[in-house]
Amino acid sequence: MSKELEELERRLCDARGFLHVESIQEELENLEAHMADPSFWDDAERAQGISKRVAAIKDTLAAYDAAATKLSDAKAALELAAEDEAFAVEAEADAATLANMLDELEVESWFSGRFDSGDAILSVNPGSGGLEAQDWTEMLYRMYTRYAEQRGWKVTVLDLVPGEGIGLDKATIQIEGKNAYGMLRSESGVHRLVRISPTDAKKRRHTTFAGIEVMPVIADDVEVDLNPADVRVDVYRSSGPGGQCVNTTDSAVRLTHLPTGIVVTCQNEKSQLQNKEAAFRVLRAKLYELEEQKRQAEIDELRGDRMDNSFGSQIRNYVLYPYQLVKDARTDIETGNVDAVLDGDLDDFVLGYHKWLAGADPQAR
Repeated sequence: MSKELEELERRLCDARGFLHVESIQEELENLEAHMADPSFWDDAERAQGISKRVAAIKDTLAAYDAAATKLSDAKAALELAAEDEAFAVEAEADAATLANMLDELEVESWFSGRFDSGDAILSVNPGSGGLEAQDWTEMLYRMYTRYAEQRGWKVTVLDLVPGEGIGLDKATIQIEGKNAYGMLRSESGVHRLVRISPTDAKKRRHTTFAGIEVMPVIADDVEVDLNPADVRVDVYRSSGPGGQCVNTTDSAVRLTHLPTGIVVTCQNEKSQLQNKEAAFRVLRAKLYELEEQKRQAEIDELRGDRMDNSFGSQIRNYVLYPYQLVKDARTDIETGNVDAVLDGDLDDFVLGYHKWLAGADPQAR
């Protein structure tokens, strides 16, 4: 037990380093001083962003302090165990709890990218397969919605387009929560489904695909090459079921970015103005991602790397027939409990991917 606590203390010391405890404490003091300024809320959107950052820092520091306290408790219990063996059980329990707490802190080190700690925009689009692909799109939309809810993240539907008779032709949601983008960027790519199709009268096995796109929510203070004059704005009547206003007014918005041809639609907010704001949020994210992909391609060309990061990369297989298996094509993580995965039990795959990525050779990423 003494050696185990020494190892846990070393891990706690490492956590203090990769969490940058001293620097974020200083950042917190500066931000709280800024929040005390009477004019702080004059810019509401910026103020909300700062408030979010303050809350995130406080959560990180509280988690670190709790782990440090648990280490002290375990050490004290171990000392008392020399006189009363009953305290040995308490020391073991504290050590086990501390190990779990440190596991969670180490997860934090995986999400150090510029937008990793922030919110995400996730889109599901059907691949080839007609009705089957639309049904698969709805299944994935439900899976990610359930996963977000299980993690305590807030889900806002931005665009939900019903399929012709079954499923969805498109789904776009905004997910707000700690490390939402950092965690969910593991899901970008093509997801493959194999099953007996419920739409096939002959009960034949079908293979279908749907694409997941995950983008960060880009704050207004981040520079994005978006000229409003380059965007055509069209309004139209919402196509899906909803409240009376949704179906009878031209509240849906379609944005077309003329230089790139990118098209964004949003129809699930209550007003045309809200839909327009949400659509521009998605467009900013898409344009930022496009610029990042160009920069990465230039770097890869200079280094001689040939990495396949395209939308067509198949990342995970979901087999419902002739056997049941979900397997990630990158990490080889798998499970036979398909129902649980489709109901949002994704941590093994999401966290497993980031653990694999953290230890992967750069050429393999």
